[in-house]
Amino acid sequence: MAYSYDDQNIFAKILRGEIPNTTVLETEHSLAFRDLYPQAPVHVLVIPKGAYVCYDHFAQEASDAEILDYTRAIGKVCEMEGVAADGFRMIANAGIAGVQEVPHLHVHILAGRPLGRMLQSA
Repeated sequence: MAYSYDDQNIFAKILRGEIPNTTVLETEHSLAFRDLYPQAPVHVLVIPKGAYVCYDHFAQEASDAEILDYTRAIGKVCEMEGVAADGFRMIANAGIAGVQEVPHLHVHILAGRPLGRMLQSA
């Protein structure tokens, strides 16, 4: 599948410094920052700096260095935020059916309260 990246999405603008953010961690290939509208006491977004639409795009086209850096950045954020002991949720939406709102790969790390079931029965 061919992916079409929109370089005007909000995360691309954050990466270019056009929109401020509250940085939690920045590495060579990744940026983690606090969500403006947190859904839990801890709500951090982790994005790759490369132009990847969703996780499958990233997994297929990112370099080994980008994949390693991104994965380690997620682990480092969890360590820094102290969420491992009580647990956390990672969410990465993809596409229309996955309710992806920003067409740039991002993982939400949510923690700090019981988060309930992942999906409710219809």
